Amino acid sequence: MQYTYNDKYLMKDGQPWFPIMGEIHYSRVPRRHWKRSLERMKSLGVNVVSTYSFWNHHEEIQGEYEFTKNKNLREFVKEVERIGLRVFLRIGPWCHGEVRYGGLPDWIIEAEYEERTNDERYLNQVRTYYQKIFSQVEGLFLKDGGPIIGIQIENEYGHAGGLCGEEGEQHMRTLTKMAKKIGYDVPFYTATGWGGAVTGGLLPVMGGYCEAPWNQSTEVIEPSKNYLFSHERNDQNIGSDYGIGYGTTFDMTKFPYLTAELGGGLQVTYHRRPIATSKDIGAMSVAKLGSGIVLLGYYMFHGGTNPVGRLSTLEESKATGAPNDYPVLNYDFQGPISQYGDVSETGKEIKCLAYFLQAYGKDLCQMPAYIPEGNPCQSTEVERLRWSVRHNGESGFLFVNNYQKGQKMQAHIWGERSINIGNNEIKFPHIYVLENTYFIYPLCLKVGKGMIKYITATPLTRSFAYGWEFFYSENKEDVVMEIEGAVEYEKIIVLDRREALNSWLCKDILYVVDQDRSMIIQEEEAVVLYQRQETKVRSYGNTICERTYSYPKVEKAKIDIEEIEGEYHNTYLLNLEYVDNMYDTYLVIDYSGNEALLYCEEQLVADQYYYGETWEISLESLGYPKQLRLVIKPLFESDAIYLEKTPMYKNGRACELSNISIEYVQRIEIIEASDAP
Repeated sequence: MQYTYNDKYLMKDGQPWFPIMGEIHYSRVPRRHWKRSLERMKSLGVNVVSTYSFWNHHEEIQGEYEFTKNKNLREFVKEVERIGLRVFLRIGPWCHGEVRYGGLPDWIIEAEYEERTNDERYLNQVRTYYQKIFSQVEGLFLKDGGPIIGIQIENEYGHAGGLCGEEGEQHMRTLTKMAKKIGYDVPFYTATGWGGAVTGGLLPVMGGYCEAPWNQSTEVIEPSKNYLFSHERNDQNIGSDYGIGYGTTFDMTKFPYLTAELGGGLQVTYHRRPIATSKDIGAMSVAKLGSGIVLLGYYMFHGGTNPVGRLSTLEESKATGAPNDYPVLNYDFQGPISQYGDVSETGKEIKCLAYFLQAYGKDLCQMPAYIPEGNPCQSTEVERLRWSVRHNGESGFLFVNNYQKGQKMQAHIWGERSINIGNNEIKFPHIYVLENTYFIYPLCLKVGKGMIKYITATPLTRSFAYGWEFFYSENKEDVVMEIEGAVEYEKIIVLDRREALNSWLCKDILYVVDQDRSMIIQEEEAVVLYQRQETKVRSYGNTICERTYSYPKVEKAKIDIEEIEGEYHNTYLLNLEYVDNMYDTYLVIDYSGNEALLYCEEQLVADQYYYGETWEISLESLGYPKQLRLVIKPLFESDAIYLEKTPMYKNGRACELSNISIEYVQRIEIIEASDAP
């Protein structure tokens, strides 16, 4: 297997390659859950896993290394290999990742030399650390038949700290030379490239988020420009808390447009607590696809839990000089897969785009983005339609985004319009673009021996074994299409948006479930349904089959709640009894307040800054405790905190437990349809 790149796209074995990359931090996920988490990432369309190796997670005390349990990097990489995915290893030494000192150990910070400089004393310590990390992954690189295909050097260097200009470039070149000499040998060496960061000549990767919880404002901020179609790769809002430089330091014409930190969600800070919805992430992703990117890389894809160090907690905080406070344990990130491994609505949203790219990404790589004049340039413009076309002269895709986080968009009737793809003229009928919607329409899409000249629906995926072509639309009854040649009309399936979100592709069969909280995951050779209630499953193989998977009648879990009186905090003792033979059990808490803390005996086991959403905690992850103590701290209307969703205040104070319940998850291996290949 050979991986390379040119100035337009990445390549695998000489062919254009459009990967989906998802970030997961092994040291923030229990080792016993790695296999499950990676299988779920793969089922959502991820084919490359990126991960930070945080220095202070491995060497908190100088000379004492930890590579066991959740920190066993070698076993994590081998697990990724067993699942059939590739790895981008982000070795720092500074990573950020909302970790204490960005991942640098305290003893580095306290040394007499300055960190992240060309001081030889610092570089010697980095060399030792790089060598230790290398010893964990030796023999697991692509050249050895392993899964590691990429190494990221440093992070946001020259943007969020570090040296700028030629000194910064030299530092990046020094670290790269050091890593290569130690033995890191991969096809791709990358560096983050936004906001004036220096790259040392490495392959630059970009980012973009739907909001900015690190922004120091506690008011509404300017809507993100990441919802616009633009050839501008830089997101100037990332790291605005540092404000070091703007623009790019590399020639964009020499490198493909790659993202490594397209926000899969947001991690709320103490002072700023926006919500990242599935549409926030989906619309931003469509805008980036229509702007020409050729790698969808999400940070984070899988949330996690911060480990607690031997000397301190390891979250970023103002107490250590950082600009933001984060929860001690919680790193859920509102992402595609939650802190406890549950697939979110955002995960299903990204899955639809990942399926699209699995089917059409090779072609899309070779299609430049054409952004018509008249497209809005400001995120506050809601009247003009946002659209672009990517094509190769023979076929292509129309991208439309009428969604902007924080703005109410205007609906459009897009009158009869012609789009030229080489010698083909596609004449669309009237297209109704509803407010707050986004879509991708294919243009001259080859299907068998014929062509779908256009269809007013978004491609979802195609089943090569059975010949199905799947599309979806907000209203499938209004979909129109023009077909040329021998196209089997009955093999064109149009789903509504909810059906598409609840569809799962396993072994070339598309399964559609009828419950939003159900999911179907490919686990080795098994196809597995996870459900919280009775679920109907429709599958598309040689024929269309439908089955109902029952949910056992279980007695409602017993939760005895004892409120403990207090003058400031609200405290509750939770005595729990469980039902046997369930895959997982979730504690579901609706509350209002500033912060919620969950203790088992005297140990903090879960925490959350309130931001208006229901808090779900996996009790399996906590070891099925018999008793927990819940503490809710009050939120005051006068607090300098931005909340996208505000609670009801009573006398200027919010501190209330509204509801608490238990939900069970059942695991069922699906019986394959008799017509499976």
